[in-house]
Amino acid sequence: MAWNEGMPPREKLLKYGAGHLTDEELLVIFLRTGYPGTHVTVLARQLMAEFGSLHALMTADYSRLAGCDGIGEAKYAQISAVSELARRSVIRHLACGDALRSPEVVTRYIQGVLARREREIFLVLFLDNQHRLIRHEEMFAGTIDCVEIHPREIVREAMKANAAALILAHNHPSGKAEPSQADRIITEQVIKACQLLDIRVLDHLVIGNGESVSFAARGWI
Repeated sequence: MAWNEGMPPREKLLKYGAGHLTDEELLVIFLRTGYPGTHVTVLARQLMAEFGSLHALMTADYSRLAGCDGIGEAKYAQISAVSELARRSVIRHLACGDALRSPEVVTRYIQGVLARREREIFLVLFLDNQHRLIRHEEMFAGTIDCVEIHPREIVREAMKANAAALILAHNHPSGKAEPSQADRIITEQVIKACQLLDIRVLDHLVIGNGESVSFAARGWI
């Protein structure tokens, strides 16, 4: 089967740049080949339909991917490798640049860390006075829909890291990113605890299934 929906992805990339390609077209270039009887364009379309998003595909584990036609060990290794390259690139970017000016990069980073988690994880990014990433820490873990947060422990870790600012994040395993009232209350508690030591809380991100909510973007911080 030949590409029959306009310019082939590789030629389109070379002419217009990678940013002009759809997720499916980028996947076609990356996969390179399909499997017997199935063109790579069809395989890419099948995978996108199966997983619903490029992020879900790139963070899927082997058992999930191996159940898809045309995905063996070689293609799983390719997908895992490019996912890890992207993760490391984002980490390097945050370690060298101002996280406050890169909300999309921060969100991608956190989504990568919290992907595939079946339980709720409360994550803290510790930043220096130029808002560069020092490290991240998975501070608390809970049941599928509940996690107990202790603001004083967050402050203690911030002091150990010599952090000047924090970004809070947690996932909702249910898939819906909309913050709860409890999320807002604990955020206020952490902010107040950090203010005593002049540590800024820049944002609190809630991560769902392919979606996220930023407290800062909503004007809550």
